[in-house]
Parts: sequence; C-alpha cells; structure tokens
Amino acid sequence: MLRLNLIPRPAPKSLPLPFSRDICSVYGVDFRETHLKTDVVKLSIAPGKRFSILHLGNGKPSVSWVCRAVPKRNSGGDEASSASDKRAGVIVWSAITLMLAVVNRVLHKLALVPMKEYPLFLAQINTLVFVAVYFPLLYLRYKGGLVTDEMLSIPKTPFIAMGFLESVSLVSGMYAGAMLPGPVIPLLYQTFLIWQLVFSRILLKRTYPLNQIAGCILVAAGVIVALTSGSSNGTMLAGMGILWPALMVLSSAFQAGASIVKEYVFIDAATRLKGKLLDVFVVNCFGSAVQAMFVLLCLPILSNLKGITLSQLPMYFKSGAACFLNIGGNTPGCAGAPMLPLLFIISSVLFNISVLNLLKFSDAIVASLAVRASVPIAIYALSLPLPYLPQVESLSPLFHLGSMILVVGLILYNMPRPQKQLSKAL
Repeated sequence: MLRLNLIPRPAPKSLPLPFSRDICSVYGVDFRETHLKTDVVKLSIAPGKRFSILHLGNGKPSVSWVCRAVPKRNSGGDEASSASDKRAGVIVWSAITLMLAVVNRVLHKLALVPMKEYPLFLAQINTLVFVAVYFPLLYLRYKGGLVTDEMLSIPKTPFIAMGFLESVSLVSGMYAGAMLPGPVIPLLYQTFLIWQLVFSRILLKRTYPLNQIAGCILVAAGVIVALTSGSSNGTMLAGMGILWPALMVLSSAFQAGASIVKEYVFIDAATRLKGKLLDVFVVNCFGSAVQAMFVLLCLPILSNLKGITLSQLPMYFKSGAACFLNIGGNTPGCAGAPMLPLLFIISSVLFNISVLNLLKFSDAIVASLAVRASVPIAIYALSLPLPYLPQVESLSPLFHLGSMILVVGLILYNMPRPQKQLSKAL
C-alpha cells in the first residue's frame, strides 16, 4: 500500500499532459487528501519517485502538488511509532517545562521588587503582551497551514471560563507575591496540585490509582513540612497575616481550574478534529484575549480593593508606566526595571507555551507535576542573595527534609501503572 506526501507549488500556465474530467487512479496509491476535489489529473509513477497532481477548476489548472508515493506502514507500526513519539514528547516537554518553571518563579518575585506598588499594572501589561505576541504567531501558522479553519471554529465558550479563571489567578498572585517572602510563594502555590486533583475528578470524571493518590499526599506533606520548618530563624510565615497566604492559595485554585478547562478544550477538539491535535496557539490566543478583557473589566473593582478610586486610576497607571519604563534608571523605588519585568513577561510567554505542549502529549496532572518538580529548585534559588532581593533566607534541615518528601511523592506518582489500568485510563 502506498500513500502520498503533498508539497504545494504554483499551478503551471498550461497543461503539459493529457487530462480527463474523471479521477484517474495511480496504481497502488491510497489517496486520502480531503482537500483535493473531484477533477484531478494524476501521473502513474513508480513508488519513491515524484509526480504531479493538478486540480482543475472549470477545466483550467488552479492548484498543483508535487507528490511522492511512499510505502504505507502497517497499523501496528503506526501505533508503536505514535506511542514512542508521545513518550518522547512527554519527556522533552516535561524537561523544558521544568526549566522554564524555575526561571519564571524566580523572575516573578524579582519583577515584583520594582513593581511592588503596581502589581495591577504589571498584570495588565502581561496579558496585553500575551495577546500581542500570540495573535501574529497564530496568523503566521494559519498562513503556513499549521492552523486550519476547523481549529479556529471550535467552540469559544470554554475560553470565557478559562480567561476569567486565569485573570483572577494572575491578579491575586501578583498582589500576594508582592507581599510574601520569596521562598513562601512556590510553597503555597503547591496547593495547585490538590485543587487540580479535585477539579479533575469532578469535572473530567477521572479516576486515579493508589500510587498517584499517595504520591499527591506525600507532595502535600512535603510542602507542609518545608513551610512549617521554614528558615533557621523561625517559620517562613512568622509575622505574616492570613490575607496574603490565603490569596496565594486562592490564586493556585483558580489556575488549577483554568488548567482543567484547557485540558477539556484539547480533549473536545480531538473529537471534533477527528483525532488531530489542536494547535497550542489557538488556545493561547483566545485564552489570552479573554484574560486581558477580564483584567481590564475588573480594574475598577481591583483598584478599589487597593484603596485606589476610579478617578485616581489614570494617575495610578501613569505612575506604573513610569516605574515600569524607569527611564534613566532614576525613578525612586523602581530599581531593576524595565529589565526584570520584561524578563518575567518573556519567561511567562515561553512557560505557557511549554505547558500547553505538555498538555497535548499527556494530561493536566502530568503537566502540573512537571511544574511542581521545580519547587525545591525555585525555593533554593529564592533563598540565595539575588540582585534586588536584600533579604536572604537560611533554610533549616527540616526544609530539606520536606523537599525530599515532595520529590518522593513525585516519583511515586509517576511509577509505571499496570497495563490493565493504563489501558483503562487511556
């Protein structure tokens, strides 16, 4: 059995070959390209050699392809290759996601050093940059054929829920991150995994074997041990009220909900696209656009919570822009801008793309665990004397014990499952 690989090229001005209004068969070729219609001229050529196919519009050539007939692998080989590609994709994108997660967590805290008084401004700029980056890339991918009309026509309702959840998570995380010590931020955010397990069970009806449940319990226990042990001078939350830690936990809950919605979008799109993978930029673009819209609509409410009236909002953004740009480097309290905020925004864009690619090859839990694995590294990095962070946390031995418990939980979660359970999950 043979199949065709098609390479688009401009149609010739005249027909060099005899042609018929009927479809002429190419011996031994399995022709399945749905975008080729009925009036086609095909040359019979030996397998492995190139030949031309002309699509005729009203008897005139309108589109042509340069084709190569190649042997078609049996279905067993295709399935084995697909499984191997999926495993490789999970490994590669897990490693990339882990690296970017560490960088993004560190830069998140560093960016909030100069922007401590303007977290709402940084959140709005972050969402607008996402939109400005993703939509041109989506257009280029659409023109290149990587994004199809069918992908763009998927239902948009889930993106409304996704954008709302991500906007609340972003803004609440910005406010809490500006007030909390660096190592506390990734620790509190680990409640994300618990929220995600609950939401995944309720919304996607997923079931999990005992090793995964036990792994998640160990992850949570490791976080608690590390958090309560804290630094050598006392617990990390010593002197902190309940508001900012609770706000960070709330931020993780909303982000977990958004990740489940994203997974649902990919699952639903796979059905609608007949097994084809939805391009990640479709999800990024529409999700980011709705997120930016919700952040903008919520500005009056969010600013009022910070004590900024509606009439003071323009001045707040003017001062935020001055701090963000920090022209001349002399703006009081804005040392490190614009470099740190820009690096944070860039890392956020790359991190989100990596997470979505990992979701394509696995599921939301695997993606979250890849991010969770960055926690000990990020906490250790944030305890070091970094630029613009004068306070240095001296981590206690119990903190390292908590980190070890967390890593054991991650290993337990990812232990190979029995084939029967794996088949049922898939």
